[in-house]
Amino acid sequence: MRNKLFVMSAASGAGKTTLKDLVIKDFPDIKYSISATTRKPREGEVDGVHYFFKTKEEFEKLIKEDGLIEWNEVHGNYYGTPKSFVEHTLAEGNRVLFDLDVFGKVNFDKVYPDATGILILPPSEEELEKRLRGRGTDSEEVIQLRLANAKKEMEFAKTKGKYEYVIINDDLQRAAEELRNILKKKD
Repeated sequence: MRNKLFVMSAASGAGKTTLKDLVIKDFPDIKYSISATTRKPREGEVDGVHYFFKTKEEFEKLIKEDGLIEWNEVHGNYYGTPKSFVEHTLAEGNRVLFDLDVFGKVNFDKVYPDATGILILPPSEEELEKRLRGRGTDSEEVIQLRLANAKKEMEFAKTKGKYEYVIINDDLQRAAEELRNILKKKD
């Protein structure tokens, strides 16, 4: 699965979604994996496009029926990768780009150990906090939770994560070019 499955991980606010949006359109053979979540949709998000939005009961049924490659609870919501979406996308001859937290990546690697890992880091903790506040979507309590989780995630990634590439997202265009160069690699 080397160069067929790409897993991007980053703390909330590091810029992985912005990077993905800039780069994915350049690769028609790479499909962005759509995760299932119990989180409420943000403004502009569409079910089946940005996420598969599920109730807690629906998500727990997917877990029970082994319908997820990996799943985790993050910030009080479930997130997971539906097996059916990935299997269907690969069967069509496409490659897949995933957005998983560092803990999800470890579980994902148990199923697909040859997936290419890409860790996106913010230039500093201060910049990460600035980006989270700049979103204007989270309460102070949620921002503090995201910052605390970011520290844990980055420490975990450094000690237990399996990432072949690390991109410091201090300059968006340069970071996007680094990501493009990684995605250009094929078997």
